[in-house]
Amino acid sequence: MAAANAVNIPDQYLEALVEISREINSIQESGILLERTLEIALKQLAAERGFILLTDSESGEMQPRASRNIDSASISDISEISNSSVQKVMTEKRPMLTFDTLSDEEFDRTQSVVLHKISSIACVPLLLKGELIGVIYIDSRGQKAAFNRQSIDFLSAFANQAAVAIQNARLMESLRRENKLLREEFQRMHAFKEIVGSSKSMTAVFQLMSKVVNNSTTVLVVGETGTGKEMVARAIHYNGIRKDKPFVAVNCAAIPDNLLESELYGYKKGAFTGATSDKSGLIETANHGTIFLDEISEIPLNLQAKLLRFLQEKEIMPVGGTEQIAVDVRVIAASNRDLAEEVREGRLREDLYYRLNIIPIQLPPLRERKKDIPLLAQHFLEKHRKAVGKEIKAFQHDALEKLLEYGWAGNVRELENVIERAVVMASHDHIVPDDIMLRELQDESRIDAGMKLDDISRVLLEKTLRAFEGNKTKTAEAMGVSLRWVHYKSKEWDL
Repeated sequence: MAAANAVNIPDQYLEALVEISREINSIQESGILLERTLEIALKQLAAERGFILLTDSESGEMQPRASRNIDSASISDISEISNSSVQKVMTEKRPMLTFDTLSDEEFDRTQSVVLHKISSIACVPLLLKGELIGVIYIDSRGQKAAFNRQSIDFLSAFANQAAVAIQNARLMESLRRENKLLREEFQRMHAFKEIVGSSKSMTAVFQLMSKVVNNSTTVLVVGETGTGKEMVARAIHYNGIRKDKPFVAVNCAAIPDNLLESELYGYKKGAFTGATSDKSGLIETANHGTIFLDEISEIPLNLQAKLLRFLQEKEIMPVGGTEQIAVDVRVIAASNRDLAEEVREGRLREDLYYRLNIIPIQLPPLRERKKDIPLLAQHFLEKHRKAVGKEIKAFQHDALEKLLEYGWAGNVRELENVIERAVVMASHDHIVPDDIMLRELQDESRIDAGMKLDDISRVLLEKTLRAFEGNKTKTAEAMGVSLRWVHYKSKEWDL
């Protein structure tokens, strides 16, 4: 067995190294780079087989990453090749070469060499700043390969170049993965520019929206009046794969029951008095796009079965028609009611509810995400100051406090109306408290009949926290609850 000490590389090898260095350093995909590295090593040394092992970044163990003419399962346990040579190179971090294994004393007792007729072996470490990151192994069977001492010098020099190129490719891939994650995070947070919010509850909404934009799954948006249900529906449509197709919004509560069917499904000439020609319905108008069915619970029971058929079969029958029309329409429905309660009360078909409630998005009321009020207020300020041509920069601190203390029964819609009015009223370069005209401030500490237990708990927790100046330990003791509960609920309700 011979180990390379002095470097003695012929001119043809030096020329090859220059060309090889130029090539491998231009490859940024580690898989392609490893295959090419092994191919070059085999070609230059006229070897028959080979593989490359690399240190796994997580386990720290050597794992096969490229192979030629050796089964990958065999590489894993190194049963077909000389285990001793690879282990020796890994341990000593030095290259090794044998011209004739059968006459080399090192291999007299190596069963794999005898069984698989391995005649010549070259194995070099991949070193980076003295650290072992992998191994290149090549061998030949049946006849001696064109290995010599200059071969091992070349292979060692080549391995040094390859180690740098491999590490650079791995770093580039790591950077690309990280960049992809950051880009996805950026898109998730900023793709829906028309919807403003950074609170925990809105972050959850953004995450869910980002998961449904590029498919056609039915979405159900639930939230109080003024929370922005149609805005969410539009954002999903215009940021998704159907963005270049129609978006049709239908307020089911605004269309009389006797007209709703013909509005949604269209009608044929002569279907009823006044039907003097065929007319396409809103569902057909939205073909290949999205239809937004707002206040879905207002659809009368006699039409709900027909709507269910459309959702299941993607077909519609115009009023007075005899043939089904196939449509490709994404449905986004919305309601400010508890649809499960509507089902229990018999006002909504249970099968329709389950068909609509595939991906539910719950929009929190503004009072439960007060952290977003300053962001929303500034957003609406920018929007409306441009419209009226005023150079209003921001809000005075007291003005923001006034907004934060208000109950916002009308949610985001009411907030925008208040800010628009404040912009019109303002006579300074800042919005001051007197510019903000609110309805009589609601007493948030009031508990009314019919309030949900969560709402009562929130009111009580908020009032107790104020009483103890934010001291959560004293608040927990006063309320007779655990400190952990106070911490959890404070975070959940953005108190």
